[in-house]
Amino acid sequence: MSEIEKPQRRSPWSHDKTKPSSSIRERILQAAFTLFRERGFSSTSMLEIATRARVSKRDLYALFHNKHAVLTAGISQRAQRMRRPLDPTAPAPQTRDALATSLVEFGVALLKIVGHPDVLTVFRLAIAESDRAPEIGRALDRSGREANQKALIELIRKAQARGLVVARDPDVLAGRYFAALLGGLQIQLLLRVRQAPSKGEIDARARAATETLLP
Repeated sequence: MSEIEKPQRRSPWSHDKTKPSSSIRERILQAAFTLFRERGFSSTSMLEIATRARVSKRDLYALFHNKHAVLTAGISQRAQRMRRPLDPTAPAPQTRDALATSLVEFGVALLKIVGHPDVLTVFRLAIAESDRAPEIGRALDRSGREANQKALIELIRKAQARGLVVARDPDVLAGRYFAALLGGLQIQLLLRVRQAPSKGEIDARARAATETLLP
């Protein structure tokens, strides 16, 4: 069985890696992130990426002109999978209880993502290379945190229109929600000074964050 066909534990935010991709670009990104995780970004060469992806160097350079371009594309792709299911186009919940349920589910899902080892690897890679390639950090923030925040702000606005949330600045309310949900958790996880939160802690954080909007 080939490297990309070996069964792996699925990340809750990634696509099904048990199925080999027919896309050369996808194979390259999968191979690159495997190598970055195993060897580190600086210790991985473009030749090693091409070899692991089973593509020629010509094909690799036709898609990505250097390693930072590979990393930026991979982080942007993975950041999009970190978005949690708050559809900004969906109608707002009709009742306070329904809204509370949506907010708790959103918080629980986001916390599970934040503490996942693959997600922490993505953030560490982005932080390590952001000085030399600022676009990497911007891609991660734009596709991950910013997208989630915009979706929450839109939900708050719709809930306010129905009288379910107090009439205050939605941006401020969203900030309070995320502060209660995450606090310093993500930094602590990135620094490896604590373990990922337990199910009980995740539930408690999600409910506390919801209470900032629905006291």
